[in-house]
Amino acid sequence: MLLHVTSLPGEYGIGDLGPESRRFVDFLEQGKQRLWCVLPLGPTGSENSPYQSRSAFAGNPLLISPQLLLEAGYIARKQLQAVPRFSTSHVEFPRVRQYKYGLLRKAFSQFSETREYSAFVVRNHWWLESFATYMALREANKGVEWPDFAKESRCPPEEIRFHKFTQYEFFRQWGLLRKYCRARNIAIMGDMPFYVEHDSADVWSNPQLFDLYQDGRPRTVGGVPPDYFSRNGQLWGNPTYRWRKLEETGFKWWVDRFRVALETVDLLRLDHFRGFESFWSVRAGLATAREGRWVKGPGARLFKKVLKELGHVPFVAENLGTITPAVEKLRRQVGFPGMAVLQFAFGEDATHRPDHYVRDLISYTGTHDNNTTRGWWNDLRRSAAGRNHSAEVAAVKRVKSYLQTEGREIEWRFIHAILTSVANIAVLPMQDLLGLGTEARMNLPGRAKGNWGWRFTWKQIKNAMVWRLRDLTEVTGR
Repeated sequence: MLLHVTSLPGEYGIGDLGPESRRFVDFLEQGKQRLWCVLPLGPTGSENSPYQSRSAFAGNPLLISPQLLLEAGYIARKQLQAVPRFSTSHVEFPRVRQYKYGLLRKAFSQFSETREYSAFVVRNHWWLESFATYMALREANKGVEWPDFAKESRCPPEEIRFHKFTQYEFFRQWGLLRKYCRARNIAIMGDMPFYVEHDSADVWSNPQLFDLYQDGRPRTVGGVPPDYFSRNGQLWGNPTYRWRKLEETGFKWWVDRFRVALETVDLLRLDHFRGFESFWSVRAGLATAREGRWVKGPGARLFKKVLKELGHVPFVAENLGTITPAVEKLRRQVGFPGMAVLQFAFGEDATHRPDHYVRDLISYTGTHDNNTTRGWWNDLRRSAAGRNHSAEVAAVKRVKSYLQTEGREIEWRFIHAILTSVANIAVLPMQDLLGLGTEARMNLPGRAKGNWGWRFTWKQIKNAMVWRLRDLTEVTGR
């Protein structure tokens, strides 16, 4: 099941690591599901994208559970009695951030260092110190990007300690949730972005590893050329890497990044895997990603080092978009399974059709970047109705013929198709299980604002749906 933590129900405006996440795990267990897929867990930037993080190593404080703060004795029960009225269907990020950080500061004011906290700080000092300092400096500089920090900026030690506390609490709560999952035989698949945010602790503390001007601003940024997600391509704005510098260090930053990720999750999806073979480099300042060029990445040299340092790594390669034979050669060389997305199966690319699947594959009805299956189908039919002899008309015919349906319960036709396929893992977005339309879409690639906010409610889950999922999972041997 694909569901980001932010999309969980709850009264605090955003999904978190507390009781509601455990209730979701119970739901997964009841439905005979074995894998919970989440999006990146790092602290997000101004547009709330989990793929634009302030740190490659830190956790997102917005996911900290107020209920678990109460149970730990950091806050009093009366401090949870005046919770603002938040939307139950959508995350109101500015309001949630204001509320959550106010609560975290109250918890910090009543926190006394413990042996566990001290051990956490010592064990993670190598990334935690720079992250906490960077976050404190951002606040001291009123949120400007780090190249604009005042040269004589100073921040109180207590402010640095506050950010260390939020990281300690995030990983304490995450550890409790993972323990709860393991007891129910449910693994967690995480997601690692290829790039990091320019305005991040990593770029601030390691500028030599990124393609920057002397003033710290990006020289080139990452993205992808025009594809089926966006006619102008996607311009992400993250600085590209100086791979030669990284290789001179033995790829230490990447090895450390992979090590920390694998201590946090059971499997790891590598977003934009094709960037390791070649990445789309765009001169900073351009309006779109159209005017870019492919630049060679580190290829197998990086993964040879990772495998030497870490041993077997349970990675999944996100091999969607502009994929060349060289990218697939690299994926096979390092031995990572790829992905197939059923929504892509009814155009000209037949590799996403279940009859083309292999066992070593992760199959999806759709991903966080896709429309929901019901929303996709409704859009496709509307588009086909408005154009004669178009690609959309052909796609509608292929869907109806391949799935033997006129479109009723289209999401269940999709679910059935990937669960009965030979792919070792089948992933269902929660929105598809609930049969929701475009209103429940998580992200629209190429759109900067208005993403990542969708949440479900427990009222949307019906017993008949859970038993239907359980029966289908059992009968397909999953």
